[in-house]
Amino acid sequence: MTSNKIDAKMLSKMFLAGANNLESHKEWINELNVFPVPDGDTGTNMTMTIMSAAREVAALGEEPDMLTLCKAISSGSLRGARGNSGVILSQLLRGFTKCVSDKQELTIEILADAFEKGVETAYKAVMKPKEGTILTVARGGAEKARELCDEGITDMEKFLKQTIEHAEYVLSQTPEMLPVLKQAGVVDSGGQGLIQVVKGAFDAFLGKEIDYSAIKPAESKGAATNMVSSSYTAQAEMEIKFGYCTEFIILLSKTFNIKHELDFKAYLESIGDSIVCVADDDVVKVHVHTNDPGLAIQKALQFGQLSNLKIDNMRLEHQEKLFKMSEKEEELQTATAAPKEPAKPVGFLAVSVGEGVNEIFKSLGVDYIIEGGQTMNPSTADILDAVDKVNAENIFILPNNKNIILAANQAAELTTDKHLLVIPTKTIPQGITAVINYVEELSVEDNEATMLEEIRKVKTGQVTYAVRDTMIDDKEIHQDDFMGLGDAGLHSVGRDMKQVTMEMVDAMVDDDSELISIYYGSDVTEEDAQVICDELSAKYPDCDVELQFGGQPIYYYVISVE
Repeated sequence: MTSNKIDAKMLSKMFLAGANNLESHKEWINELNVFPVPDGDTGTNMTMTIMSAAREVAALGEEPDMLTLCKAISSGSLRGARGNSGVILSQLLRGFTKCVSDKQELTIEILADAFEKGVETAYKAVMKPKEGTILTVARGGAEKARELCDEGITDMEKFLKQTIEHAEYVLSQTPEMLPVLKQAGVVDSGGQGLIQVVKGAFDAFLGKEIDYSAIKPAESKGAATNMVSSSYTAQAEMEIKFGYCTEFIILLSKTFNIKHELDFKAYLESIGDSIVCVADDDVVKVHVHTNDPGLAIQKALQFGQLSNLKIDNMRLEHQEKLFKMSEKEEELQTATAAPKEPAKPVGFLAVSVGEGVNEIFKSLGVDYIIEGGQTMNPSTADILDAVDKVNAENIFILPNNKNIILAANQAAELTTDKHLLVIPTKTIPQGITAVINYVEELSVEDNEATMLEEIRKVKTGQVTYAVRDTMIDDKEIHQDDFMGLGDAGLHSVGRDMKQVTMEMVDAMVDDDSELISIYYGSDVTEEDAQVICDELSAKYPDCDVELQFGGQPIYYYVISVE
């Protein structure tokens, strides 16, 4: 018999079951991608996002309290968020947990409020929300939950069942809201991913047997559950990467919100491992294995006084010998720490894939390359880690993929010690154009305005192959056809790669075009690429045509017209 209230233990089971169900359906969700390209990754992105949080939740054990559980869900999903669908999922979870974290048990009314808060938070994260997507499905479910609550429904099982059924109905209607879905014969993939999460959660609520084997507890929580260290053998000593088990409590003297918590945890991860960072109203419990405890301590002192400080040298035979670090020792470590280079005014961070493209960005002065793009969207945590490696006060981030922009924006919101400016570049050529137009003598604001203006002048086309039969923009596509994809849709399709490429460029060039840049991928020979270059030069004598090795996978050619 099911209960009409959900406690932290049940919510934990429901969340893990939802994550597990999404993981088991991720490939099916990937195949719902409108464009039949070999990099449909909605299911993968959503799964990696929720699994980041699920590992944190699994590490809490079977009896978590609501506050700690909610922080694990929110923090884990925010940092693990990948792709637009993953970021939106993380924001839905963030809003939901914010509404329930101070509750002991969840009633129908509380759940209705939480669903609405999740939707509100997710919509705010998207600059131009589009209907017929995961947002629409989430909002439909939240509206049904509110309706049932207002009608006075008291049976939790019926409440959840009817809410999910209505969300599924809204999902079935997404092709009527987005013509491109209807023509492709699919429902929204992100919305389907959300449905799999809530259906899995409902199964756990009903008491169904769930196999959680795919979810491995985060090492950081498990390693520090008892906040004590154990003795190590000589062999283990050789394998220890970080030698000092450092534990303390911060007695907060100022606000410590989710941004501070994520930023502090990211810092700890940059200097060690086995991280625990659990915040309560007035204190933060911290555990980290590091080679320099002083760095963790100095960072923590920014938020308040320290208590219960313990440092254990795990490389010594007698691990029980714990000692407290005196103020004098702290001062000594501070004095002997290696001086840090002064931060430069401006730095660049670019997402890129392909040996040639990476070299182009480096030659243009980009400080750090995040390997990623199609099929491997970097997470918010990946971007935050990269930000730590760029020693600059202001950092321009070039996502170079429309599916990475939201994660970059989320990283910017979570960063407090540096000023991040996300230039919403959707393609590699736009990113190259943005950095080329940077002028050191101009202000950060003027450079941002210039880049935003210039990237709008770049048209990008990409040639790849189809993984299934479908219909897009009234063009019939068969599996293994070559496709020329533009910024707004399909330009060309056929069995001849060169013909498809030429037709794609034809659709992009107009009377104002001056430059055609060709970046050929890892599966194209230089000779074949030169043939395309020569033919375009002959066909468009008024345009400069440049050929460069990109080395990108999946896309045979990435071509820009400016």
